[in-house]
Amino acid sequence: MTLIDGTKEISPAASVSNASGRLRFPAVPYASAASYFAAYADEVAMAWKTIDLSALERAAEILLGAYSKCVSVFSCGNGGSASIANHLVCDHVKGVRTNTDLTPRVISLSNNMELITAIANDIGYEDVFTYQLQSQATVGDVLIAISSSGRSPNIVGALTWARDHGLRTIAITGFDGGDARKVAEVAIHADCDNYGVIEDLHQAVMHALAQFTRQSRMTVEMISATVF
Repeated sequence: MTLIDGTKEISPAASVSNASGRLRFPAVPYASAASYFAAYADEVAMAWKTIDLSALERAAEILLGAYSKCVSVFSCGNGGSASIANHLVCDHVKGVRTNTDLTPRVISLSNNMELITAIANDIGYEDVFTYQLQSQATVGDVLIAISSSGRSPNIVGALTWARDHGLRTIAITGFDGGDARKVAEVAIHADCDNYGVIEDLHQAVMHALAQFTRQSRMTVEMISATVF
């Protein structure tokens, strides 16, 4: 039996393990926001360590190559992942360009609600990203697809189309990664079963890729004098 902050006992049978054998978070109730936050922070730290740093390196190489050649980088996601895809445009266009010789061309496929709803209504929601890529993408461009589950049909479909039409592909995933993790050229995966934790890590990955790329084109003196 388990006690959390004096709450009633919870049977261990109520806890569910993920694919890696860890207990899912939360598995039992917490009596205070403070204790929940502390446990949440621990979960973030554990999930952080599951990210393959070599995948992060490969993604950074793809993005730096794209920005150096001025090819287009497309981002997409659903729900909370859509906000990360949109935020990516800000940090990878304005942020990376500031004090560097790079002029990134980054477009979020999750940003135009009028276009998304038109495609979803007339064709199908599973095509909202692929349809846009078909009109805008060319060989050598890059697609960054952000999906907590990695199972969304529109994400998997976009990655598959991009792969088959000569784009470089990066998936940022959680849970077990789904088909997105399998289809993408590079998959940055956080092994976790909590949406909030996964999205926090995906946001951190997005920021780290932007800031790393930016500082790679700056002098030591410029880096030390800049607020990132």
